Amino acid sequence: MQRVNVGHKALADYNSLIGRALAEEIRALAEPLKGRRMLHLSATAFGGGVAEIQYTLIPLMIDAGIDAEWRVIQGQEEFYDVTKTIHNALQGDERGLSDGQRAIFDGYNKLNADALADADEWDVIVVHDPQPVAIPEFVQTTRPRWVWRCHIDLSTPNLEVLDFLAPRLRAYDACIFHMPAYVPRGAGLNEAVIWPPAIDPLAPKNMALAPDDAAYIVDQFGVDVSRPLMLQVSRFDPWKDPLGVIDAYREVKRAHPAMQLALVGSMAHDDPEGWEYWNRTQDYCNEDPDIFMFSNLNNVGAVEVNAFQVQAAVCIQKSIREGFGLTVSEALWKSRPTIGGRVGGIVAQITDGQTGYLVDSPEECARRTLDILADPGSTRDMTRRAKEHVRRRFLMPRLLRDWLALMHRMAGEETVALEVVAGD
Repeated sequence: MQRVNVGHKALADYNSLIGRALAEEIRALAEPLKGRRMLHLSATAFGGGVAEIQYTLIPLMIDAGIDAEWRVIQGQEEFYDVTKTIHNALQGDERGLSDGQRAIFDGYNKLNADALADADEWDVIVVHDPQPVAIPEFVQTTRPRWVWRCHIDLSTPNLEVLDFLAPRLRAYDACIFHMPAYVPRGAGLNEAVIWPPAIDPLAPKNMALAPDDAAYIVDQFGVDVSRPLMLQVSRFDPWKDPLGVIDAYREVKRAHPAMQLALVGSMAHDDPEGWEYWNRTQDYCNEDPDIFMFSNLNNVGAVEVNAFQVQAAVCIQKSIREGFGLTVSEALWKSRPTIGGRVGGIVAQITDGQTGYLVDSPEECARRTLDILADPGSTRDMTRRAKEHVRRRFLMPRLLRDWLALMHRMAGEETVALEVVAGD
């Protein structure tokens, strides 16, 4: 396994954003936990919301006095092909796993378990998502408590694949989900804890960026900054529905011929379908010069994503399945008019008609885009409410508070009420 270097962050830098009450609560929770050890395991150190969260959460834990570390598991293409199948199945895809795929999955989990020679040196080991979920099965430990953090939508899983994973999930002391609807019924979990993820308001992707600076950056990529822009930031994945976004854009363009569309995403090494869907999306653009596709391979990094979001007339996350969709909170935090699919964690971030719009089709997405363009005054009121909603619920210090509270709970100390669903 490879240790990830996360740099340094200070909780005090967030105090003006989160308020005194939460800052004091975090300090009170952290004091008795100083020196406790927590290890996080995940599949990748870049690309996607899980990695972005870890780059802030781990250094904030360290600043709070926790001896925290993040490691990335080992895997080859054959393993990630299997885990992508598992990911899709847990979100409802009908394809199951062959005996050979199951053997590959277990084999790589055992390989990584063998590499975890210091397991008994940690108080808590956190495993993120399905890729490393079987590691506890192959590790003999007596000290650590094991936690599984699920970042995907398990509301309508492929039951065959869920049954394959369920015995592994029962090995965990606690499993964490974004929403109660994601807790798999009948899996026999010891304990299910509910809390949403969060964004880092001080990270380059979300820090304050002047409109002129954003326009300058976006202009470097060939986008005409004098014309309106629709934007979706997401992986190139069928669940994110970029083809549906293109359909919505084409409908809007009939009324606003100057409209442009940018699809911006990152290509992660644990997503082997990414290039396939990139190519499919590119073909669907049909060489429209006003549709732009960018990724981290086009030098679009965190600051560039920030600039595109600030520059956009409308930010979209038209997912048809979504674990949470932190790009929604990112856009709302920047006070951008935002439209999201009526699925998963997006509905926790957008109150339809109050902080943004929820849609069920490309046609509805187009209509809501036209509404935003037609009524700037109402849109400004909506974006102000949306930013405050994110400040109260979806900023990183609140997530740190939840983790500290869970550490107390696992030590038998109820200090802060967490939403807990009894395992069944």
